[in-house]
Amino acid sequence: MFHVCSDTFFPRAGKGSENERVKVGAMTPSPVLRVAVPVPLRRLFDYLPPSRGDIPAIGARIRVPFGRRQLVGLVVAHADSSAIPLKQLKAVLEAIDKRPLLSESLMKLMHWSARYYHHAPGEVFLGMLPAFVRRGRPAEISRQCIWRISESGRALNEDALRRAPLQRTLLQALTQTPAGLNAAQLADIAKGWRAAMKSLMQRGWAEETARAEESPATTEAIPGPGLNDDQLQAVNAITGSLECFRRWLLFGVTGSGKTEVYIEVMSQVIAAGKQVLVLVPEIGLTSQLVNRVKTRLGVTVAVMHSGLNDSERLHSWMQAHKGMAQVVLGTRSAVYAPFRSLGLIVVDEEHDSSFKQQDGFRYHARDVAIVRARDENIPIILGSATPSLESLYQVKQCNYQMLQLPNRTGRARAPKVELIDMRRTPADSGLSPQLFDALKANLGKEEQSLVFLNRRGYAPVYMCYRCGWLAPCPRCDARLIVHQGSRRLRCHHCGADQPIPGACPQCGTEDLHPIGEGTEKLEETLKQRLPNARIARIDRDSTRRKGSFDDLMNKVEQGEIDILVGTQMLAKGHDYHDLTLVAVVNADQGLFSIDFRAPEHMVQQIMQVSGRAGRGDKPGKVLIQTWHPEHVVFDALKQNNYLVFADKALFERRAAQLPPYAHLASLRGEATSKHNVQEFIAQAYQSGKQIGDTMQIELSAPITSVMEKRAGRFRMQILLQSSKRPELHRHLELWLPLLEEMPLAKKVRWSLDVDPMDLY
Repeated sequence: MFHVCSDTFFPRAGKGSENERVKVGAMTPSPVLRVAVPVPLRRLFDYLPPSRGDIPAIGARIRVPFGRRQLVGLVVAHADSSAIPLKQLKAVLEAIDKRPLLSESLMKLMHWSARYYHHAPGEVFLGMLPAFVRRGRPAEISRQCIWRISESGRALNEDALRRAPLQRTLLQALTQTPAGLNAAQLADIAKGWRAAMKSLMQRGWAEETARAEESPATTEAIPGPGLNDDQLQAVNAITGSLECFRRWLLFGVTGSGKTEVYIEVMSQVIAAGKQVLVLVPEIGLTSQLVNRVKTRLGVTVAVMHSGLNDSERLHSWMQAHKGMAQVVLGTRSAVYAPFRSLGLIVVDEEHDSSFKQQDGFRYHARDVAIVRARDENIPIILGSATPSLESLYQVKQCNYQMLQLPNRTGRARAPKVELIDMRRTPADSGLSPQLFDALKANLGKEEQSLVFLNRRGYAPVYMCYRCGWLAPCPRCDARLIVHQGSRRLRCHHCGADQPIPGACPQCGTEDLHPIGEGTEKLEETLKQRLPNARIARIDRDSTRRKGSFDDLMNKVEQGEIDILVGTQMLAKGHDYHDLTLVAVVNADQGLFSIDFRAPEHMVQQIMQVSGRAGRGDKPGKVLIQTWHPEHVVFDALKQNNYLVFADKALFERRAAQLPPYAHLASLRGEATSKHNVQEFIAQAYQSGKQIGDTMQIELSAPITSVMEKRAGRFRMQILLQSSKRPELHRHLELWLPLLEEMPLAKKVRWSLDVDPMDLY
């Protein structure tokens, strides 16, 4: 993984002659514009300025001819000459922005990202912009539709709508809000409000207007709980260096109050007139944290994540750009948000692999955030109860400064952890008698419980007991997952979907049965064994509808749920004050994986979900079901001491020369033709070996992926490893042009992943 300590960490990929270097902010009358165009080519394109008007500024959008198309591009440099004769260069069709859309520091960050990850610059520069901006629409605060009651609507007798209850409800809401209601507010009143509103407007009882969206007025901040000595020490250390680049690793056990430290530091940054960027790994963590920040600081918070529509995304982007939002909170892509005056970056749950983009532009948001903090000369806080081994290694190298919160806040204490040896325990749908007894006891005490299994669906296998047939995915080397509620078989890799067959397609018998357990089956079993319990399942299947996750979390907070059954969506960032029991159903999933990071991820996940227990005044308890209780990873779990595991894991990584003691890159190829991908990867390996003969690079022989066929495509890969990062990047600089020239490169979908998180 990449962690910046000095300029020596920057690979010097793509350096050209002096007149090709980026002159950010330059407005010299240069005859050539270097333009990033949204195409998958690792190069910039030269254009002449438009025939009329000023030369477009660096960081401004333009419209350019590209083949038979017209594309929106971004000016990234002015140059004095071009490798192509000027007579052959095409001119820019239109300058969309009169002023730079992106700041000098953000342009620098995107340049670095394209170089370090060896990705097409056009996809980096344009891909990080909101969709409306990429398409050339004005970069301005969007106009918001508002619905108000009309004069005739106010004079209307309510009896006129007694047969249209939804219209009557909307009219009453509009009557109570003379300023009008927007779409989000109306959706909170009734999900199907649009048809009813259309009827009201047709009758002249309501009217629609538009107004420019503005930042909501800030509210009065509500003080939080007092900080303990450990929190105060952390806050004082960070705030003592707000005017310079420092990397702080805030290592606090679950429930130790890391968020309170964030908020206190944020308040001082905002008081100085600067903005804050907060990164979280998943959408599910945004709403709770947004509400907490708004309540505590009384400021405007712009939210950025993939769950927003294009209009919402543009609005948040412009709020950050204009400085209207004091805090920007989002998932990984928010690391490229524009700011007027950025003063602090916070990366919550910094260890989480969700910060790494796994397709397209494969960047790691945490690592990019570190580079951005260095460029902006501001501090960055990396917070976690289970820090990544890479971050702990940087602490050992004195590149990060670690601040510890070793105890939970208030009267909360760390939960008691017990192992259940499943080798000597009969189980019902994967649940032991000890677990059922603990759940019953918790119900008797009117306390909440969480049953964790990181596998959604009803069962992972559908099998014929007569002939042994297993329901296969037709497009992957994987089994179809049983989803009993919808009576479907689904592939969680490619999305293939089919009805559950009534008879075996191989032998014709009806002796078909689901094998194994998923969250859906656990929910069914618990409802049968504990009929009086109020049980809710939270996974990707049960929370597909927008807002459903927040609705379920509100029910948990209100005490309307007794037992939660769910996946990793429940493992981090959530406070359940009445939850005192956590049960981990299958703790062995990561023990024997061929991925060297699997044990780390497994321990992090179990410790994170265990940390949900006992966060209030009541003591917590954690039950971990395992078939291998003697395995060394359970020592750390029983002691509730993550560093016990981390020290052993770092020792093993060093002995094996694996990250963070080495640097990796992965070349992956996939194609519908198995022969094509085999030939391409073989040729790529030979060309890479010829380059690597004079460099300190180790290339693994071509191997098929663990799942060789996925979504109808055959997959292979090559792993590159080096003890020296600059050597690895120099190798990639020389290798990639050779790959692009290969005849099979256009028949195979291939990609490069620098600092890969998923090797298989």
